[in-house]
Amino acid sequence: MKKSLKTCNATYWLPIFLIGLVMSLASCGLLQDLFSGADAPAPQQAIAMIGPTSGSSVTGTATFTQSGDQIALLVEIKGASPGLHAVHIHQYGDCSSPDGKSAGGHWNPTGVAHGKWGEGEFHLGDIGNISVGEDGIGSISLKTDLWEIGTGSDVDIVGRGIIVHAGADDFASQPSGAAGARIGCGAIVLAAQP
Repeated sequence: MKKSLKTCNATYWLPIFLIGLVMSLASCGLLQDLFSGADAPAPQQAIAMIGPTSGSSVTGTATFTQSGDQIALLVEIKGASPGLHAVHIHQYGDCSSPDGKSAGGHWNPTGVAHGKWGEGEFHLGDIGNISVGEDGIGSISLKTDLWEIGTGSDVDIVGRGIIVHAGADDFASQPSGAAGARIGCGAIVLAAQP
C-alpha cells in the first residue's frame, strides 16, 4: 500500500512542478529566448578612422573589439613611408589641428612613465611600432584587459585619439618616445551595433 501511495504522489506532483517551471520561465521572458535561438549579445566595439595630418598621405583604421574582459585592437594603415612608425592613444579624440596636436599628449590615466607595452611601466596609450612595408601598408595588434569600451571610466578608450607618428618609438625618451611628427590622427568612437 505504501509503495503505490509514493507512485501516486510522484505522478501527481511532477506535472504540476513542470507546469510551474514553464510558467516561471515564460513570465521572465526566458522561454522565448530559449526557443527563439537568441544569440549572445554582439561584442562591444569602437573604431577610429585615421586621416592624414602634417601634409602626409596616411589613412587607416583602428578597431577595438571587446570579448569578455579582453579588448583586441587592430590598427591598419596605408600611405606611410616604409619603416617603423609609432602608434599611440592620445588624450583627446580631436584631430582638428593640421599637425594633430589637438589630440593632446599620450593617454596616461595611471600617471606612470612612458615605456614599451607590457614591459615595466608604460602609458595605457603606448601601443608600439607599426612596421610598414615598401607598399606603404602596415598593421599592429594587441589584446588587453587594461582598457574598457563605452563605460565612461578613466580607462575607457572612447573619446580618445589614435596618433600615427613619423618615426619609431624608442620606448625610453620621456614623455613620448621621441617618435616625431604626428602624421595620422583618428578619433575613437563607439561603433554602431547591428
